[in-house]
Amino acid sequence: MANMFALILAIATLITGIIWCVDKFKWAPARRAKRAAAQTAGEEQSKAYKQPGWVETAASVFPVLFFVFIVRSFAYEPFQIPSGSMMPTLLIGDFILVEKYAYGIKDPITQTTLIPTGHPKRGDIAVFKYPKDPSVDYIKRVIGLPGDRVTYDPLSKTVSIAPGCTTSASCTSALAVTYSDVEPSDFIQTFNGYGGNESGNGFFQKPQGETLQGGLRLATRNETLGDVTHRILLVTQAPSQPGAYYQQPGQPQSSWVVPEGMYFMMGDNRDNSADSRYWGFVPERNLVGKATAIWMSFEKQEGEWPTGVRLSRIGGIH
Repeated sequence: MANMFALILAIATLITGIIWCVDKFKWAPARRAKRAAAQTAGEEQSKAYKQPGWVETAASVFPVLFFVFIVRSFAYEPFQIPSGSMMPTLLIGDFILVEKYAYGIKDPITQTTLIPTGHPKRGDIAVFKYPKDPSVDYIKRVIGLPGDRVTYDPLSKTVSIAPGCTTSASCTSALAVTYSDVEPSDFIQTFNGYGGNESGNGFFQKPQGETLQGGLRLATRNETLGDVTHRILLVTQAPSQPGAYYQQPGQPQSSWVVPEGMYFMMGDNRDNSADSRYWGFVPERNLVGKATAIWMSFEKQEGEWPTGVRLSRIGGIH
C-alpha cells in the first residue's frame, strides 16, 4: 500500500508538473499575446484567451504535490502503528514520523540508495520492508548489526550479543547487555478463547490491582544494549517457542550470526512480536528510515475504531 501511494503521488506530481511547465512557458505567453492583440484591435477579449479550468486546477495543485512528494520521499514520512509488537515504546494507534534520510537518501519507488547518509545503530527503532513481502512495512528495534552473533535465551527471555563474529574464532568479546528486575506492567493482554497458545486479542492499560476476564497482566523490565536503555514487555506465564525460530544454516538453535549488509530486528513486546527470531534478517536495502517522534496518538485496539486521544504521548521516541 505504501509503495502504491508513493507511485501514485509520483505520477500525479509528474503530470501536474508537466501541465504547470507547459502552461507557464507556452500556453500562458500565447494567451497574453492573443489578449494584447485583441485589445490593440479593439476587439472584445474571448473566453478562449483565458486559462482553462482544468489547467488552472493542475497548476495550482502542483506546488502542493511537489512539496509533499519531496518531504515524504526524502525527509519525513508518517506511519501508523497497527499492532502491539513494539509496546510499551509504541502503542496501537500511535502516529509516528520516520526520518527517511537517516539510512540513506533513496529512490522513493525502487528504494535504491542514491546518497548514503548512515547506517542503523543498536537500539534504533527502524521501519523497513518486510523481507517476505516488501509491500508491507514493519517496525522493530535494531538488535544485531552485521557481524554480530545474537543469542536469545527462551527461558530467561534475554538477549546476548557478541560483535565482530566474522569467524567462529573471532567471536569472543560480548556487548554489555543488562536487565532490570521483572515487575508487573500497566498492560493486560486479552485472548480469544484463552488456552495458553492463542493469539492476543487486545492490550489494555489498567492500574495494578485491576483485572480483565480472560486476560493476563504483562510483565516489564528495562533492557540495556550498550548505552541504549528501553522498556520491554513479557508474557511470563507463557514459554517462548524456539522450535518456531528461524534456523540459520550452521548455527545452533536460537543463535544467529548477522550477515554483511543485514540486520537483526526484534519487537519490544517480546512474546507478541513476529521478528527476526522467526523469519530471519533484514537486508539494508529494505530499510525505510528511523522512527523519531509521535505526532498523534489515538486510543484504539487492533482493527477497531479509536475511542479517544492520547495527547500525552506526543513527542520524541526513546
